[in-house]
Amino acid sequence: MGRPSLSTPIGDAEAFRPSTARPVRLRARTLPADTHFEPHRHAWAQLAYCSTGVLQVCAEQGRGVADEVTYIVPPSRAVWIAPGARHSVHVLESAQFRTLYLHASVTPPDWSGCRVLHVSALLRELVQALDAPALPRPREQLLCSLVLEELRHADPQALGVPLPAPGGDKRLRALCEAVLRDPGQRGSLAEWAADVGASERTLARLFRAELRTGYQQWRQQAVLAHALPLLARGVPVQQVAAATGYASESAFSAMFKSAMGQPPRHFQGRATA
Repeated sequence: MGRPSLSTPIGDAEAFRPSTARPVRLRARTLPADTHFEPHRHAWAQLAYCSTGVLQVCAEQGRGVADEVTYIVPPSRAVWIAPGARHSVHVLESAQFRTLYLHASVTPPDWSGCRVLHVSALLRELVQALDAPALPRPREQLLCSLVLEELRHADPQALGVPLPAPGGDKRLRALCEAVLRDPGQRGSLAEWAADVGASERTLARLFRAELRTGYQQWRQQAVLAHALPLLARGVPVQQVAAATGYASESAFSAMFKSAMGQPPRHFQGRATA
């Protein structure tokens, strides 16, 4: 059987449209693994978050460089999706999906693109409180004010994997797609050069020109995107390290902790909890 595919959920989302009177609206859903929302867009901003499970969010940036970025969203992170940004959602692990829709009047003016945010313990509890049935309006207003305050102070996280624009260099796109399929297959840019028909120097230039990042930095994000769902699934850290091309568990753990602020087992523990 194919994965559950949900058509553009614009109609359903209209019931949760934010307004000046209710600038923050919460939509809560329980979604099975492999559920997929087809690409769509909203007129308002949204925060995609799951209290349990793991999501993959693909969103356009609209900045004239990388056309689309893939984000992996464990429970400790959330993706901010700018108003009008075309995006799709794929549930990698069964998720308690909590979406915050935000009216333009409360959207931070400098948040023009999409980004990953750290979900603080307070923000997590505020979202849970907003999900209460028959929530009195005065309490909802107070909770929403605190949600907005936490969002303004949330730390951005480097968890996005940018992809070349459709009209970009085909060699760069072939390399990126191959790494995403199997990030443990090859490590260096030189090892990929012959396969895609370009020199190492040309590929390095393309990464800078089209994705505004270096290959090693980009590959690290691809490794994290591959590793997080495996960890959430309970795969041992040693196996995740091998699957992402690391010769040892310690080397993988050091990279992971440097990027995520916590060791790999922290994410296994959160998923299990």
